[in-house]
Amino acid sequence: MSKKTFFASDFHLGVNARLSSRERERQVVQWLEQCAPEAEAIYLVGDIFEFWFEYKTVVPKGYTRLFGQLAALRDANIPVYAFTGNHDLWMFGYFESELDIPVYRKPILREIGGKQFMIGHGDGLGPGDTGYKLMKKVFVHPLSQWLYGWLHPNWGTQLAGFFSQKSRDATPAAERAWLGEDKEWLLQYCERKIAQGTEPDYFVFGHRHLPIDWQLSNGRSRYLNLGEWMWASSYGVFDGQDMAIRIFDESSGAKLVSNYL
Repeated sequence: MSKKTFFASDFHLGVNARLSSRERERQVVQWLEQCAPEAEAIYLVGDIFEFWFEYKTVVPKGYTRLFGQLAALRDANIPVYAFTGNHDLWMFGYFESELDIPVYRKPILREIGGKQFMIGHGDGLGPGDTGYKLMKKVFVHPLSQWLYGWLHPNWGTQLAGFFSQKSRDATPAAERAWLGEDKEWLLQYCERKIAQGTEPDYFVFGHRHLPIDWQLSNGRSRYLNLGEWMWASSYGVFDGQDMAIRIFDESSGAKLVSNYL
């Protein structure tokens, strides 16, 4: 059996959507279980959680099933890689020490099956979104993290949930649709990297909450966005020859996305 590499992002565990967070966690675990027999590696490309902050001796409550499955994958010597997203950027070592899963904070270049990949969550890349870019500089500053760490976990979690919900309420549904080439910032980021001489076969990002497969201007590279799991349960799979976006259906397994861009 030929091995495959799987990519998924934006589970946003901790917030309810089409399914409750607990039900969606079970769905993610089922997907991971089905990936395992074929998996060369699994990449979790950011926003695994709606909120994540690791205190020195405390980690957020919940996600036992997910952590158990990730530990089982690593015990079976299946490589798993995680990326921080804009909702779970405060990871400080728990994944590495407890689960043996490396965590990346910026896009990485990696060769997989003879193809070149650029992989990252995608937040703050490309033009625009200046407000978030400024806010992220504050969030990742050591002083901000130190100060937040002094909040009691109950208060810190509630505060994060409040601001997360305000941000979600302020995002119009129209922004989850295709905005056009001139307004898709990640697409423009890919084109800029190509112009600078970085031309991987695949740019793989999350964050956008829209499954996308877009041929870039050099005629060789493709921009793929993994979509999200609050509503669509979409993910990417590389079979050693080609990359595709699929939808996970817990009742019938995976199906090829036929209407992505």
